[in-house]
Amino acid sequence: MGATSKGAGDSVDEVVQVGDVDMKVEVVVIPVSDVEAAKVFYGRLGWRLDVTPPGVVQFTPQGSACSVQFGATLSTAKPGSAKSYLVVADLPTVRNAMIAEEIAVSEIFHPGPDGPVDGPDPDRRSYFSRASFSDPDGNEWMLQEVTRRLPGRVDPGEVSFGSSTDLASAMRRAKTAHGEHERRTGEADANWPDWYAQFIASEQSGQAAPQ
Repeated sequence: MGATSKGAGDSVDEVVQVGDVDMKVEVVVIPVSDVEAAKVFYGRLGWRLDVTPPGVVQFTPQGSACSVQFGATLSTAKPGSAKSYLVVADLPTVRNAMIAEEIAVSEIFHPGPDGPVDGPDPDRRSYFSRASFSDPDGNEWMLQEVTRRLPGRVDPGEVSFGSSTDLASAMRRAKTAHGEHERRTGEADANWPDWYAQFIASEQSGQAAPQ
């Protein structure tokens, strides 16, 4: 049942359906036993330490609109019981960067019909190549390589990147795909900037890529 609201100057009540209201995930709370050890660990990941009230520690991963919070009194859940996903555009690069910071990360794997299989997905399909790591309490983070979103998850009119690194990765993928496009057509494409733009937008929205 929709709620009604009336603002100054409104002549009639407006029915607002809950499905029409923006609700953005802002913060996820994770349970930890040692706040200082967790603070050091998430700082090593390069996540931004945000200004917060006393008793609250908040980090925001690069390119993320959602933050992570922890503190001595923020959760009654068992420390180490959380599991979350992090989306990355180039899993091997991210994994190597984490190992350079002496953060233990699993080998890359992908799901198979009988369980996990070693190595990246052979076709590097989005959502399939994965690796995992845990914080000092055992809260698990799953790294998932996503370059093309499933249809309907992103507004096709909105294209954005959380970092210049992600944008550069998208442009490299566009360059590779454009080379295949030119081989198919048998001629050079002078309008490559528009083709690149269409390809990058289609990756984010899950629409068909340009041919």
